[in-house]
Amino acid sequence: MNFKFAHNNINVLNLDASLAFYKEALGLTEQKRVVAKDDSFILVYLSDGSTKHQLELTWLKDRKDAYDLGDNEVHIAFTTSDFEAAHEHHKEMGCICYENKSMGIYFISDPDGYWLEILPER
Repeated sequence: MNFKFAHNNINVLNLDASLAFYKEALGLTEQKRVVAKDDSFILVYLSDGSTKHQLELTWLKDRKDAYDLGDNEVHIAFTTSDFEAAHEHHKEMGCICYENKSMGIYFISDPDGYWLEILPER
């Protein structure tokens, strides 16, 4: 048996705000959209354009309350070829929520409060 990553899913309250954030912050683009026949949910699959792994955003029509992210210890990590430029871009966006300079990493927070780790390619 051989397993390969396909995608990760997160639920979002404002799909348009999340799509704009992921495009601006990480350059992710929409690859596929699934709309329920009764319009009760929308699934949007985002790609980095270089790997097969995707991020699935799920929007639920009847959801009004923020998602409980607990201690927010779960995160998705991204590498970048230009760590300093990425850091400056995210600083300008105002989305850096935590930095660990001794480890050479930082985290950004999306519109729903999910943390995304940014680390340099090594």
